[in-house]
Amino acid sequence: MDTKIACRKSFTSTLLELARKDRNIVAVATDSRGSVTLTDFAAELPAQFVEAGIAEQDAVGISAGLANGGKKVFCCGPASFYAARAIEQVKVDIAYSKTNVCILGVSGGLAYGALGGTHQCVYDIAAMATFPGLSVFIPSDAFVTERLVKELAARPRPSYVRVGRASVPTVYDETLDFTPGKAIETRGGEDLTIIATGETVWHAAKASDELRAHGIEARVLDFSSISPFDAEAVRKAARETGKIITVEEHSVHGGLGALVLETLSEEPVPVKLLALPVEDLVHGDSAQLFEYYGIDWKGIEKAALEFLK
Repeated sequence: MDTKIACRKSFTSTLLELARKDRNIVAVATDSRGSVTLTDFAAELPAQFVEAGIAEQDAVGISAGLANGGKKVFCCGPASFYAARAIEQVKVDIAYSKTNVCILGVSGGLAYGALGGTHQCVYDIAAMATFPGLSVFIPSDAFVTERLVKELAARPRPSYVRVGRASVPTVYDETLDFTPGKAIETRGGEDLTIIATGETVWHAAKASDELRAHGIEARVLDFSSISPFDAEAVRKAARETGKIITVEEHSVHGGLGALVLETLSEEPVPVKLLALPVEDLVHGDSAQLFEYYGIDWKGIEKAALEFLK
């Protein structure tokens, strides 16, 4: 059975561990310490914690000021608000100004699925990945998240990290080798490549396992790193497997699938995008919506079988 750990908890527990040893690490929250799981951090290290209240735009500005004063700042709160309400501040104060702040967007994608369009964050890749110099990450499990936090603390950079809310199955273990900007080959295969990001990676790996019963060897590439983007891994997969499926908890416009298509524009192969339609999405918990929109492992398996007919 897969171990289930919430990426948000892996992020903040790792951050607390590092902050105990480095007084320059500061966490900023927007009345969100509970949902972000920063309660322990705030209680143990109050001098390294800033509560900005329900004011994401202010939180980004405060974070930029702290970073300019030499702090390593992790600005945390709901992804839907940082990627929309505070987008101007992220663009100017963080990306354009090359400020060493990590924006942690929690409950991204369909995590707030029951709350509808105001909270469903399915547009953040399209927005954040266009800003020069802003790294964008959507870690696939707790182990990738842990490695990512340590990397950002050791080598700070302007960045946006999106995680979900619920506990999710682990894809890797303690032996994971994660390098920002490099795709992780989670499953090998020569018949098809499934490229996924975030929580869809586990589903892609599960679909690959199930496809073996049909005699299909499906490669799985984990793009926990969206920007920088491992274009060479995409080209290599296209050359070696001939067909690609992309899977993401994001709008079909401007997300992972679009980046793959742009990468392959001069050496095209058949590509099928499994993503969210541009419409008002139905309400429900994330598991229900993954199934409804065909981005769970069963939907991926079905799409692969139809694609390879």
